Amino acid sequence: MKQNELIEGIDFYINKDGYIVLTEKYHLDKGFCCGMGCTHCPYNYENVPEPRRSGLLSLKARQSN
Repeated sequence: MKQNELIEGIDFYINKDGYIVLTEKYHLDKGFCCGMGCTHCPYNYENVPEPRRSGLLSLKARQSN
């Protein structure tokens, strides 16, 4: 296996719309927020510009309740 090869079910999954969704594990291994507003960002969207960041954090809080 190549070093940069992603593993489905571990590093990503395919959502119902056919898009690749990167997992929290992938992001933790990467080590930083890319600023794209990824679904499983473990860094609280720290590099996502406002007002989008606040909206994503609000959505994440509603989904966890």
